[in-house]
Amino acid sequence: MTFQVAVLAGDGIGQEVMPQALKILDKISHKFQYHFELTHALIGGAAFDQFGIHFPDETKNICNNAEAILFGSVGGPIKDSHLPKWKDCEKNSILALRKNCRLNINIRLAKIYPALSALCPLKEKLVQSGLDIIIFRELIGDIYFGEHKQWTENNLRYARDIADYNESQISSIAHFAFMLANHRKKRVISVDKANVLDTSKLWREVVTEVSKHYQEVTLEHMLVDNCAMQLFINPSQFDVILTSNLFGDILSDAAAALPGSLGLMPSASLGQSGIGLYEPSGGSAPDIAGLDIANPIAQILSVALMLRYSFKLETEAQAIENAVQKALHEGYRTKDIAINENASLEKVVGTSEMGDVIASFI
Repeated sequence: MTFQVAVLAGDGIGQEVMPQALKILDKISHKFQYHFELTHALIGGAAFDQFGIHFPDETKNICNNAEAILFGSVGGPIKDSHLPKWKDCEKNSILALRKNCRLNINIRLAKIYPALSALCPLKEKLVQSGLDIIIFRELIGDIYFGEHKQWTENNLRYARDIADYNESQISSIAHFAFMLANHRKKRVISVDKANVLDTSKLWREVVTEVSKHYQEVTLEHMLVDNCAMQLFINPSQFDVILTSNLFGDILSDAAAALPGSLGLMPSASLGQSGIGLYEPSGGSAPDIAGLDIANPIAQILSVALMLRYSFKLETEAQAIENAVQKALHEGYRTKDIAINENASLEKVVGTSEMGDVIASFI
């Protein structure tokens, strides 16, 4: 069986962590007898150097003809963000790519690995029962896509950002969250601000209606300010969190602090086109690019998500996740997750070697 994958390494550490992910995919290919047809394309600053734009038609066509997209990162140094190569780079590349592929469901994971529990900034008693959270963030509605306006009236400056939602946008992601929850702990916490916002009132109504199709799954509603607090005083209560675009943006970044490094955080974006986009949650980190110290685990785990959600290869996805866990259990660390570089139980390795180690455990 052959699967079509577009590979967009992008900029910065994307150029280093993507080859490690492809090592893992190659190992899966040989072990389980699948063929992954990889087509590489340029995006972000790398595309600008050749095409003068961040998301050229050539890359767009490659993505449109793929079944899944493996994405690295885009963007350059903050001090150079005013230069044409980097100005609006993320907006013109990753956001444009999400729009092109009509991706409306973002899935981000926050998991504390037992071998890395000391990296969690919370007290041990708060996470001693484990932490494995999936956050579903709606991607195409809310305040990011409504009307944006600034104006001056009577010498007073005003600004307006309008949040819009329709019931179809909400029900689409809600169904997906409930289906996944049905295979986990059968519990969904839907996060909104229904005591104030009409968009949240509609969100709560629609999510409640969708929940009636999943009788085995328990639904709980939680206000966003309470959820933000609960993530840090009782995070183990969460399993599947379902929320809107703005709240999901904030909560998923907050949850990313719990495992101790963005280098451990994969994500998936799914939508109506049938194409899935898989990427690390961190950025291009140009300050460490080329030093062979970037953590490739988030990129590697993004491959596992691709196998699970785009290709329905659950056994193969678990093989990758188990290999990552084994590497961590055996003490292998990149610099960002090294608790004590001088400790005898830790083996601090570079980007490429970590990829080799994880591949060896599949």
